[in-house]
Amino acid sequence: MSESSDSIVNLDGVEKSFGAVRALAGVDLVIRSRECLGLVGHNGAGKSTLMNILAGTQMSDTGRMIFGGKDAAPNYSVQVAHAFGIRCVFQELSLCPNLTVAENARIMHPSLTGLRWRNAARALILDKLGEIFPDNGIGADELVGDLTIARRQMVEIARAFTVIHSEVRLVILDEPTSSLDAAVAEQLLAYVRRFVEAGGCCILISHLLDEVLSTADRVIVMRDGRVVDARPAGQFSRHTLVEAMGSVAEDVSDNAGKFLSKRGNGDPVVSSVPPGGKRNGITLKAHKGEIVGLAGLSGHGQTETLVSTFLENNARRSKALTMALVPGDRQNDGVFPLWTIGQNIGIGSIRNLVRHFLLDLDSEKALAEKWRERIAIRTPSVDDGILSLSGGNQQKALFARAFGSPAEVILMDDPMRGVDIGTKQEVYAMIREEAAKGRTFVWYTTEMDELSQCDHVYVFRNGTIVADLARDELTEQKVLQASFEEAS
Repeated sequence: MSESSDSIVNLDGVEKSFGAVRALAGVDLVIRSRECLGLVGHNGAGKSTLMNILAGTQMSDTGRMIFGGKDAAPNYSVQVAHAFGIRCVFQELSLCPNLTVAENARIMHPSLTGLRWRNAARALILDKLGEIFPDNGIGADELVGDLTIARRQMVEIARAFTVIHSEVRLVILDEPTSSLDAAVAEQLLAYVRRFVEAGGCCILISHLLDEVLSTADRVIVMRDGRVVDARPAGQFSRHTLVEAMGSVAEDVSDNAGKFLSKRGNGDPVVSSVPPGGKRNGITLKAHKGEIVGLAGLSGHGQTETLVSTFLENNARRSKALTMALVPGDRQNDGVFPLWTIGQNIGIGSIRNLVRHFLLDLDSEKALAEKWRERIAIRTPSVDDGILSLSGGNQQKALFARAFGSPAEVILMDDPMRGVDIGTKQEVYAMIREEAAKGRTFVWYTTEMDELSQCDHVYVFRNGTIVADLARDELTEQKVLQASFEEAS
């Protein structure tokens, strides 16, 4: 493989296997400066594995990584990657939750020493946060564990772009907007373009195809551990990009018309007051068989409303309907990291899997196998650990846990983080099918396409509901207007 003068790194025949799973099957790729490189593919296509190798957190089995004409192996590591100017924002965030924002910035910059290192770290991270995300409101002395997942994602992104001595040449962004609302995501993507135009390079991994097409200069498509297509972004349309990924070439937005618009009659099965209380007499209500959307800027009470609804229902277990929650923060609130895939799926149905006061392991495995096949979880065995899965496949396991459970109400907290377009289409179809049978869904999402598939949508602002929009009157303009302006 030839190396051009503007290349940062050349990947030549990179392969990686995890037991029987071949994650990378010989990847060739040239990464250049002054370019935003979009990287797309289904969950398990090899994207995150390739980026982990490039970031130095994993070693390839075979193949070469060439920097400046020199092979980086066999001593390539995170430290070597940093020396080459490579940073990575991982899909599963890597911040230390027990440290402050400034202390997390210090971890990346060990040269910050002396009695006043905290002041320097505070200034470093706050300056970069303000540059990328104006008016973010994040304090340097806040504990990371106390931040919302969206704010943690913002801190991780800002930290990756901070510079003290060595130049940052390449920043890998793995699903960087997955927890960000539209306004904050737009701030990030605008900064990415500025960074690239100033001579840097970004690799943007995202399942939001419109985001990739509007931001990237070149798009790489991966499937089954290989690069199957590589073209300038302008030569792709959304349809041809989906085709190249191997999906059913169905626009996600087309699904919206397949939902039966309805407003429930009778008593609601879910009734909840947001954390900020009632506003104009509006409370959250969902009737049997409804799909109710929650919208608005991230951090305005949607997640808190879902969690409080779930916890209050559990506290009244003897009287209430059964509920399941699909969390958006799978790392902290979703998976049991020491358990198998099958155990993570089966825990939602454990009462139905008990025989004579003991867990029926055969029934648990049968349930997991059923959902592994139905939702296409990429694993050779449900007996493997949950962390053996890619992030998107872990999220599939959380969907399997909820859908496979007897829950009559499913609460979903922006659940499509890191989920590929094909799986999204399958999950949408499952939601329609289950709603038709009488299951109720309350669905917080930051994606407009998903809001348009709900029967009606509550818009949140400052912890209260400020608008209730039927699907036939739902527009992005109305959602944004309600999100930013005082209700009349």
